[in-house]
Amino acid sequence: MVQVLPIGLTASVAVAASSANLGPGFDSLGLALGLYDEVIVETVESGLVVRVEGEGAGQVPLTSDHLVVQGIMRGLREAGVQAPGLVVHCRNAIPHQRGLGSSAAAVVGGLAVVNGLVAQVDQRCLTQAQLIQLASEFEGHPDNAAAAVLGGAVVSWTECRPDGGAAYAAAALRLHPDIHLFPAIPQLRSSTAETRALLPEQVSHHDARFNVSRAALLVVALTERPDLLLAATEDVLHQPQRAAAQPGSAALLQLLRRHGIAAVLSGAGPAVIALTTAPQLPAEVLESDEARAFHIAEMPVGEAVTWNSGVAVPG
Repeated sequence: MVQVLPIGLTASVAVAASSANLGPGFDSLGLALGLYDEVIVETVESGLVVRVEGEGAGQVPLTSDHLVVQGIMRGLREAGVQAPGLVVHCRNAIPHQRGLGSSAAAVVGGLAVVNGLVAQVDQRCLTQAQLIQLASEFEGHPDNAAAAVLGGAVVSWTECRPDGGAAYAAAALRLHPDIHLFPAIPQLRSSTAETRALLPEQVSHHDARFNVSRAALLVVALTERPDLLLAATEDVLHQPQRAAAQPGSAALLQLLRRHGIAAVLSGAGPAVIALTTAPQLPAEVLESDEARAFHIAEMPVGEAVTWNSGVAVPG
């Protein structure tokens, strides 16, 4: 029998932004960024109230179609409980449709906040592996979701299950402490579905071999040899194909790399992220015409998703 949660439970969760692909690691490598969305939930007698402040306010649905709510409902089912009613308050800092994992953060946040609720009624919390699996089912690939769950850098992969479904998993990497992250975030938005449609169905053996070598090298560069980051972030499978749709991002990417800085599209773009051992980017880059349309600042590595119980819910 499904347990109904009591009225008056509260819980909150903080979940990080993420950058996926990192150049050659298409749909497999990810990195959490120190920019967080917060979800605060209260169980109430009936109904659903969704409040959003910050990014997406006035733009996202305030109904059961909201991704955070969908994540909550999926998490409740997985935990074997029901909520009589919910008040869901979202405080968003992660920009939407910029390639910074806002969708993955919403789903992971919804799933993880369930742990803060069920922990108060002695129900078993969802594990990190379960959070990755469930969130990746929404996304269709595990790179952003895994980074949001585990924090730091991750390698993720997908396996086919006997029932025809997909099993998603990930392993954390210990990011080298000398690496600094500089996201470049534009006001321009982009649809991942639209930019993914630009990619060919088939690639040559030459291009596949190139990216496999660079993705393998990138794991070494991220963990042990940051001096190899420039070569390790080369890509031929998706960034060149997306350049025509995001000319500003492509121009900034090329400028950074001409200055010897390992720069990549963040996910499908249009954000760009630079990975460097230098404490700051060159002034000639920051003052360039290419950088003018972007907000560029150093950002720490994101932490694993965390949840708390018994928090105050804003009115």
